[in-house]
Amino acid sequence: MVLKDLLNAIEPIEVIGRTDKEIHGLHFDSRKIETGDMFVAQVGTAVDGHTFIDGCVAKGATAVVLSKREYITNHQSPITNHQSPTFILVENTDRALGLLASKWFGEPSKALTLVGVTGTNGKTTIATLLYKLVRALGHKAGLLSTVVNYIEDEAVPATHTTPDAIELNGLLRRMVDAGCTYAFMEVSSHAIAQERIAGLDFDGALFTNLTRDHIDYHKTFDNYRDTKKRLFDGLKKTAFAVTNKDDKNGLVMTQNCKAAVHTYSTRSLADYKAQILEEGFDGMMLAINGKEVFVPLVGRFNVSNLLCIYGAALCLGFDEMDVLRVLSTLKPVNGRFETIHSPKGWTAIVDYAHTPDAVDNVIQTIREIKKESAKLITVVGCGGNRDKGKRPMMAQIAKRGSEQLILTSDNPRDEEPADILKDMTDGLTEEELRTTLVIEDRAAAIQTACTLAQKDDVILIAGKGHEDYQIIKGVKHHFDDHEQVKKHL
Repeated sequence: MVLKDLLNAIEPIEVIGRTDKEIHGLHFDSRKIETGDMFVAQVGTAVDGHTFIDGCVAKGATAVVLSKREYITNHQSPITNHQSPTFILVENTDRALGLLASKWFGEPSKALTLVGVTGTNGKTTIATLLYKLVRALGHKAGLLSTVVNYIEDEAVPATHTTPDAIELNGLLRRMVDAGCTYAFMEVSSHAIAQERIAGLDFDGALFTNLTRDHIDYHKTFDNYRDTKKRLFDGLKKTAFAVTNKDDKNGLVMTQNCKAAVHTYSTRSLADYKAQILEEGFDGMMLAINGKEVFVPLVGRFNVSNLLCIYGAALCLGFDEMDVLRVLSTLKPVNGRFETIHSPKGWTAIVDYAHTPDAVDNVIQTIREIKKESAKLITVVGCGGNRDKGKRPMMAQIAKRGSEQLILTSDNPRDEEPADILKDMTDGLTEEELRTTLVIEDRAAAIQTACTLAQKDDVILIAGKGHEDYQIIKGVKHHFDDHEQVKKHL
């Protein structure tokens, strides 16, 4: 692509050099730069891409997008020299990368009906089940999620909740080329803050809920909330927004939203409403907008998720009865309230719950379903290098909702597991500590829970869900909660 055509996607402050050059590749990773490529110098949280400009120019970068004028000085040369790099000065290189990536791949989001899902909990379930619903109704679709990305039937491993702008637009391009007409994606707060979704043309946005998460990155809850809101602020008039009226931030999200706003609720008047008629570990009988349907999912939080899916499907123009028919066939997403039944009569539930609110929701759901005489044994930990403030809260919620609590390691990353567990136990009283087991080794903690469980008891293993690894001192080790439970069936 010719540089001047690529630059139509952004509004540079200044362009120094020729714009009639052919650009061979677009990168923000300096290690990937080859002769004829464009390098976008992002200012990251740990590394400033501007410091790699020298190396990129030496490797033959044809164009450099940057936001710090001082880095141009060292490379100034007559602009008539076709070999000298062209410098493009912009206000924000993160946003520029998103816009350039969209242009580079031919603006694939405009060729798709693209729906984004944001919120603290429920994003994966909603995006994944919408993808499955649309395909079940005979349409080709793609998915971008925490667990795995899909281009129709092709699974593409997921490394982030929302990929970087280049990977993201590349995947959307592949969806278009595969004949997809719909795409559903999780939109994380990090992706919004880092402008990874800049340049995307959303036809719909869905809000799940907002509870404490990622405060280590956003610093305050208000910043976290306002970042999520930006997805809705950017919607076009022809788009739709579906928001959770049961969450106090649900209507905040859609303030100033130009799109058509629809609401869902399990507790108050809304466009889409539902109530639980019957509930067990294998599913629920629901009344959705007055129509009964059995769904193989469990929990009030999943009622909200299903209402959001139902509302989005209607906004997309699908027939209501077709939508309800497919909802009755949808299975839980990997690592989201997955049940494993033991021949001994106890049940294990593997769930990704890793925030205080998510743990509380899962525990309350289990308590509503299990036999009154049965024990709930909860195994939970907290990730390292993340918000420390939620650690004591997680322990408090898990302890007060369980007959037996086992605190263990999650993904300690670069922290010492013992330090993380100490932060968690700080949330418990001395009396609560006396009846709490602290077992650092997660495999041993799960084995202990399985040994303690009796007939009708329920074991909740929270925090990792679909993940099949543990990150310890920067190294990924294979570890799967499902496998660990099955060893002890």
